[in-house]
Amino acid sequence: RFLKQIEGLFVQVLLLAREMGMLKLGTLGLDGTKIHANASRHSALSYEHAGKIEAQLKAEVAELMAKAEAADKADIPDGMSIPDELARREDRLQKIAETRAKIEARGKERFAREQAEHEAKLAARKAKTASTGKKPGGKPPRPPMQGPLLTDQINLTDEESRIMPVAGGGFEQCYNAQAAVAQGSLLVVAIDVVQAPNDKQQLEPMLRKIDALPKELGEAETLLADTSYFSAGNVAACEAAGIEPLIAMGRQPHHPPLAERFADTPPAPENPTPVEAMAHRLKTPEGRKLYALRKQTPEPVFGIIKSVLGFRQFLLRGLDKVRGEWSLVTMAWNIKRMFTLSPA
Repeated sequence: RFLKQIEGLFVQVLLLAREMGMLKLGTLGLDGTKIHANASRHSALSYEHAGKIEAQLKAEVAELMAKAEAADKADIPDGMSIPDELARREDRLQKIAETRAKIEARGKERFAREQAEHEAKLAARKAKTASTGKKPGGKPPRPPMQGPLLTDQINLTDEESRIMPVAGGGFEQCYNAQAAVAQGSLLVVAIDVVQAPNDKQQLEPMLRKIDALPKELGEAETLLADTSYFSAGNVAACEAAGIEPLIAMGRQPHHPPLAERFADTPPAPENPTPVEAMAHRLKTPEGRKLYALRKQTPEPVFGIIKSVLGFRQFLLRGLDKVRGEWSLVTMAWNIKRMFTLSPA
């Protein structure tokens, strides 16, 4: 009943933390974590399987209609009511038709999104060819498939949740919870819950949420994020928002060689693009030191919320409701953290 009010209280807690001298935006760490939906992945129905059930039900309806027309009581088992059996199958057929229509609508949305990404990749390859005079290496990006895939599915318990890959392997019915965490205080300052398993499309919406925070909280200066958030568009979006991005451009080895760790900083490029400027900052001692704070900023928050507070699964169903629930959980974390930060 009070999900919208909780979202407002989340910001009021941040204002209180600022007034108590515990919160400084400055450097923020952005990350996402998969949280189980209140639904089992075994409750999902794929587009292919829905089609098979639909064909089976239509065949059964035809058989029942034939029995009714023949009116041969000898062929009707004891206890069978043809009108009831027909009504039950017609009801199931209607629900399956609705499910297939929803999966088809999702397929159209996915195709539009993937088509835009495909065209952006082609444009980037074309621009690289024009600037270097050489054909880019690797295979050209494959165009997306139009329409729903046979493996596309919808969950019958919480249809707004999605099948997502989870840490440790495998797939579960989840939502992708996002959080921007202030470095140092570890207070969560901006949140969201999305249906996409990929984080790349979440950076710009999170920037808008950070920008919408009350001015009394101060200004965000640097954004730390892992390689799942990297794209030229996201780097440019940070620059446009007046925030210095430090986003990993690829997976980093756990034990880099000494020569690489203590190598001299390369000279800054002339007239760099936003991506080239960020790549250079990541190679400077200051940039490396700052980026190293990323793992110890949002990840401990997620770890404590899941392992100490015990929040590993949403209780509510539906995107709007789980967003409100995530507001409540992160607000609880902030209050717990403020108690830890307060003087004895």
